[in-house]
Amino acid sequence: MQWKPYDPGWLVALARESRPDEPWLAEALSRCTRAAQESPAYIHFVDPAHPNEPGAEWRFQENVVLHHPREGELVLDVLEGARIGGVELLKRLRG
Repeated sequence: MQWKPYDPGWLVALARESRPDEPWLAEALSRCTRAAQESPAYIHFVDPAHPNEPGAEWRFQENVVLHHPREGELVLDVLEGARIGGVELLKRLRG
């Protein structure tokens, strides 16, 4: 994977607006400052190698869905420790 600096500001603002009762989400997104684009529809913030195995960075916990006015539905992969593993932009899957 090729990691690049990433500005999560638009995701942080969306989380604050959409989920004001869950401040942990905006805080977790604010820490997503490097990214690797897997496809036009998916951005990784955590290395997905060896998911859910002992010692792996990627330890899945749940999905959180947000709706962006332009990008449509976004599915966030929330990992153990309130980390965001990545975001899937569903509109981009559908073309």
